[in-house]
Amino acid sequence: MGGLQGLLDGFVDDGMLPGAVALVARGNEVEVAAAGVQSLEGGPAMAPDSIFRIASITKPITAAAVMVLVDDGVLRLDSPIEHWLPELAAPMVVRTPTSPVDDVVPANRPITVFDLLTNQAGYGFASDFELPAVQALFAVQKDGREPANFPPQDEWTAQLGKLPLAYQPGEGWLYDTPSTIQGVLIARASGRELPEFLAERLFEPLDMPDTGFVVEPAKRDRFTSYYRAGDSGLGLVDGPDGQWSRRPALALGNGGLAGTAHDWLNFGRMLLSGGTTPTGHRVLSEDAVRQMLTDHTTPAHRAIGNLFLNGQGWGFGGSVDITADHPWNTPGRYGWTGGTGTSAHITPSTNTIAILLAQLAVDSPLPPPWTQAFWHHTSQSP
Repeated sequence: MGGLQGLLDGFVDDGMLPGAVALVARGNEVEVAAAGVQSLEGGPAMAPDSIFRIASITKPITAAAVMVLVDDGVLRLDSPIEHWLPELAAPMVVRTPTSPVDDVVPANRPITVFDLLTNQAGYGFASDFELPAVQALFAVQKDGREPANFPPQDEWTAQLGKLPLAYQPGEGWLYDTPSTIQGVLIARASGRELPEFLAERLFEPLDMPDTGFVVEPAKRDRFTSYYRAGDSGLGLVDGPDGQWSRRPALALGNGGLAGTAHDWLNFGRMLLSGGTTPTGHRVLSEDAVRQMLTDHTTPAHRAIGNLFLNGQGWGFGGSVDITADHPWNTPGRYGWTGGTGTSAHITPSTNTIAILLAQLAVDSPLPPPWTQAFWHHTSQSP
């Protein structure tokens, strides 16, 4: 599996990235590469255990936590969420997707847990950002890479409940917001704060010690800085002592975690094994994993969300490849990308896990050149 180090070195040498860590595991064979620096402000060299803001590759982890509660019998996939989220108990829906936000009708049915997991709840971003209901959402569902901009959980949920749905529950695939709602649902249904629930039920049994919503002082020498490209070069957005140095008012299930490549590897291995750890501890039922990795979209759903899905489907918390449109698309491949330059996928048919962690804002739903190059590299035979 040679060549991963050279690939990352090329990203850094060409000025694409300040640094990156990549990991490819095929069965028990693991290749890890690190290149560049953790910080352009005099930070240390990037290392395999460097910690990154993983952004939207948080979403599969949040969905897995919901399925822990389904396995526990606390939730059912067909459960209306109004029992735990009364703010969303009587949603109104714009009459048509292009209707003004004050031209609304009642929802045809309650929003369910399944709707949240499949991004079919009616809240979220469509390919057309100009839809009135989507425009209104921007004031509430802010940039998940900036957790300090979010109010406390109850205040955020109340704000969301005042907005209309862009589509009737079950009728549209809409991005991002359902994962934030999942985080609130986990907290309320479990009676635990989201960080504590994730730590106890996922991070501890899966040996993910560096994943969380806060990077503690003892670990900040491994925490990367985060940048955005501008006309004058790369500008610092957040440093090691920035927003992840303190507990957020709202723990964002859509993208608030920081972690390492090795931690996400252990999460991916759990999914590939059907829900168990290497020691045999069961984290999720086989049926829960099967549901997560199964495409639950229709052609109509994919048309609404095509800017994000790019022709592929969606399981619980991540995309599922259904067509081989590119060399890296393999039917059944599951995972997602993050707006900080991150990417994590598992491919059950080849028993492969591919993870790329970078530290540069990606402000388009389309994968940047370095992500596509990484995917192409990992799709080649070892």
